[in-house]
Amino acid sequence: MKEKDIEPVPMTAKEIHDACTILEGRPGRIGKEIQDGLELVKKYPKSVSVFGSTKTTEGAPDYEKARNLTRKIVEQTGYAVVTGGSSGIMEAANRGAFEAKGDSIGLNIKLPHEETTNSYVTNMLAFHYFFTRKVSLAFSAEAYIYFPGGFGTLDEFFEILTLVKTRKIEKVPIILVGNRYWNPIDRIVREHLYEKFGTIDKRDMNLYTITEDESEIIDIIKNAPLRKED
Repeated sequence: MKEKDIEPVPMTAKEIHDACTILEGRPGRIGKEIQDGLELVKKYPKSVSVFGSTKTTEGAPDYEKARNLTRKIVEQTGYAVVTGGSSGIMEAANRGAFEAKGDSIGLNIKLPHEETTNSYVTNMLAFHYFFTRKVSLAFSAEAYIYFPGGFGTLDEFFEILTLVKTRKIEKVPIILVGNRYWNPIDRIVREHLYEKFGTIDKRDMNLYTITEDESEIIDIIKNAPLRKED
């Protein structure tokens, strides 16, 4: 059948009503998720946000690194640890904070076949929309720590990087843990974006730090100014 031969099927009155009801309710739901998320993170005025793969398993080097690092962060700074609340690196980061008897926050996303809240969070909130959760994860952390991950981790990394570059949020430490993972991405930024295409400025390459040194990471966090609430 040719495209021009396809006759449009009119919506019934009930279908129109149902669609309008969904659309009318969505802004309220979005607003409530953002409000609830911001109210939760405001309870923890000193915090770090940790990102990374859901697929990293207990015993893997990155899992144990995240667990040990957040335990030391809590013990040496008292800061809360905020993650997406799921498995993998998020579980490891929450676990380290929990084991240090610190505040371990999970901001989860409701998905059909993924994202169950790990058992190491001391406070949590579940979101329906990715972007509302990202607002809360990006709000007022004193530092952002990224371990190796997939599309979601890279999306969150470049989101924060863009917000800092455009001065939509204050300049804040962006720490990339895992040289083997992040150095090739850094080369793309330097050789591809900056040198070959000129799509970023030279100073943009200094917006993040790649390191595996836990003492350096903790020093960066300690020396980071407390962010103001906008």
